[in-house]
Amino acid sequence: MKGYVVYDQDKKGKRPGVLVVPEWWGFNDYVRMRARELAGLGYIAMAVDMYGNGKIAANPQEAQELSAPFYKDPELGKVRLDAAIQKIRQYPETDHANIAAMGYCFGGGVVLNSACLGADLKGVVSFHGSLGGIQAPKNRLKARILVCHGADDKFVSQKDVSEFKHKMDSIGARYTVKVYPGATHAFTNPAATQVGKQFNMPIAYNEAADKHSWQDMKAFFQQLFH
Repeated sequence: MKGYVVYDQDKKGKRPGVLVVPEWWGFNDYVRMRARELAGLGYIAMAVDMYGNGKIAANPQEAQELSAPFYKDPELGKVRLDAAIQKIRQYPETDHANIAAMGYCFGGGVVLNSACLGADLKGVVSFHGSLGGIQAPKNRLKARILVCHGADDKFVSQKDVSEFKHKMDSIGARYTVKVYPGATHAFTNPAATQVGKQFNMPIAYNEAADKHSWQDMKAFFQQLFH
C-alpha cells in the first residue's frame, strides 16, 4: 500500500490527521489533490492506496473487479484503513487524539463501514458514498459521521438514505446527512462529467454541491477536532 502523505512543513507542532479514501477508480490524481487541499487547511493528510501498488482502473469493468472484494467483505476495507491509521500516527506532526477519515463514492462506503466496525477514528465524512453498508453494533461505532449526498444520485437511492438513517438512529449514532439539490453521483469530481460521457454513466460534476459539501466538511472538522 503506497500512500501519499502531505502536510505544511512550515507549520509547527502537531495537527489533526485526515485519511482520504479514493473513488473506485483507485489511487489517482484526484485523491492526492484532495489530500493537498487538506494540508492547506492545516491538517496532515494521507491519500490511502486501497488496492495496493497505486493501482488505477482504466474503465468501469476494472474498477468493479478491484472494488468487488471490499463490497463483499467490509472487514477488508477496515484492515487497510487501520494500516493507514497506524502509518499516519508514525508522523511526529500527527495529533493522535484527532484522526478522521473521508472518502469519495467507494471510499465513502469504506470509511462508513470501517467506522461502523469500530475503527479508531474521531469522525468520518462520506462524499457521494455508498450507504447500503453493514449495521453497526451499538457499542463499536466511536466516530461522528457526516454524509454528503447528491439528491439526484442514481447509484444511491432515497431508500438507501432512509435505511441508513434508520440504522444510525437505532444505535443512537451521532450523524448528519446533507443533501445537495441537483447533484448526481461523483458531484465533487471535476472530471466526472467527462468520465460520465465516456462510459455512459449517470455522473457529473456539480460546482455548487462541491463547494457546499467542502464547507460542510470544514465546519464538521472544526467541531470535531478540539
